Amino acid sequence: MPVSSPYAARLSEIPVARHEVDVLGSPTAYWVYGPAIDVPDVPTVVAVHGFRGEHHGLEPIVAYLPGIRVISPDLPGFGETVPVAEREHDLGLYAGWLCEFARTVAPGSVVLGHSFGSIVASAAVASGLETPQLILVNPIGAPALEGPKGVLTRLAIFYYTMGARLPEKPGTALLRHPWIVRVASIAMATTPDRHLRRFIHDQHDTYFSSFADRDVLHDAFVTSVSHDVRAFAGVIDVPTLLIAATRDQITPIESERALAGMFPQAQLAEICGVGHLIHYEAPAEAAGAIRRFLRLPVAPGR
Repeated sequence: MPVSSPYAARLSEIPVARHEVDVLGSPTAYWVYGPAIDVPDVPTVVAVHGFRGEHHGLEPIVAYLPGIRVISPDLPGFGETVPVAEREHDLGLYAGWLCEFARTVAPGSVVLGHSFGSIVASAAVASGLETPQLILVNPIGAPALEGPKGVLTRLAIFYYTMGARLPEKPGTALLRHPWIVRVASIAMATTPDRHLRRFIHDQHDTYFSSFADRDVLHDAFVTSVSHDVRAFAGVIDVPTLLIAATRDQITPIESERALAGMFPQAQLAEICGVGHLIHYEAPAEAAGAIRRFLRLPVAPGR
């Protein structure tokens, strides 16, 4: 039975519509939250979700951004967006896809990326995607194989490699196994709130296995552990906001602080007491930081 969202009441007050557009020769599904068209003096934000996720994952933050037009696509091969035909789903593919998507659907919009989406967004902006501002939530700011999480990353590499090498049916079953999904969810959740934890686990149970096939998933995983935002920070010359968590299990806060110093124009908003799931555990705080960065008034009833 689905677990009710703590953010459902807020989200229900925001209009949402599903759309599709061809990008790189394949249909991309995306959702527009808030105003259907541009509103004067209010930015449009293109929001890119993280690894194994899809657009639903960013909805708690959207719930605290009423009045702002947020465009949230599913990445190629995830959610309702099909893979790009006959292409390896590496960082070049994802960055190129985001450039074309943003230029087609919302040229000149603010770009936001969460986790794996922070790598994709940074690579796209560094390669020429025009945006007035960049927002990175839980940015991947350190090499995946270094630091205290290196052993866990190697275990994950083994898991995704086995999923890709086994015969298709058992390989896919392994990658979608609910116990694996639940273990990953438990490892990332930091909130002591029992209902919120159940909601987080239900979100991962529902959406974490909505990838198109194991090849796309493996490509995306390899991309996620082979790159980080540091490679692009120095050439991104637009104002950038990093929203980082003090208990992030993927990128330690010390690395996030160092990452902020690599951008020509960056500010760091630190959220205490949460980990890599800011979008689930502290969406109000994240949205508040976004509003301040965009110089917008705080949402009523925050």
